Amino acid sequence: EYMYNNETELSTIRDVANRNYKDTVFRAVFKDKKELLTLFNAVNGTDYDNPEELQITPLDNAIYLSMKNDISCMIDMRLDMYEHQSTVNPNIPLRDLHYVSRTYSTMTRNEDIYTPKLIKLPNPKFVIFYNGKDEQPAIKDMRLSDAFYREEENPSLELVVTQININPGYNDDLLDKCKSLKDYTVYVSLVREYLKEAPLKDAIEKAVDDCIRDDILADFLSKNKAEVISMCLFEYDEELHRKSMMAY
Repeated sequence: EYMYNNETELSTIRDVANRNYKDTVFRAVFKDKKELLTLFNAVNGTDYDNPEELQITPLDNAIYLSMKNDISCMIDMRLDMYEHQSTVNPNIPLRDLHYVSRTYSTMTRNEDIYTPKLIKLPNPKFVIFYNGKDEQPAIKDMRLSDAFYREEENPSLELVVTQININPGYNDDLLDKCKSLKDYTVYVSLVREYLKEAPLKDAIEKAVDDCIRDDILADFLSKNKAEVISMCLFEYDEELHRKSMMAY
């Protein structure tokens, strides 16, 4: 495990991450509309080619600071909500229910929902990109109804989240359609490999340098090296905290 040099370093890392609303490398990479459109096309089997037509649909952070999804975007009345997870979380469908409800509320705030006229909504899709260490299938569906106290054959309310395993050896067809997503999986794998013999900070720096050299997220990492290291240290700190909490 990486031991922070001192409390000042840990505090600085947290401050940087919090200023970017706990940004992750995954979220930072796909802030670029061009990259996000490529991911959208890969997930949906579409061929949209104008990134400017892609609309980012973030939640209102000022109201729900603790409920920010990774990526939410829309094009041609298709609304996709993406989460990146390194741990298995069975509550993602409930979280996505909150996310999509707030997003629809924002979209229809100027509409009269009591009118006889039907208000049309974009079709939602909920996806988790999973790259944790726990064994998971290539693809699995997680349902909101799994959390219901009483099991019903046809629940009145349902929300399905598709978890896509992006660890090496899984879903290669999808990764081949989106180079940045594939590069991201390589980067994470390198960090984990180097962690076997080096402290966390050294492992991250070596992985970043190797990726830049080998044209893996090279442009993004070259421009954002310091921020990426800070974000990664924070991510691993958060992951360790979650795992320690799950032990109780």
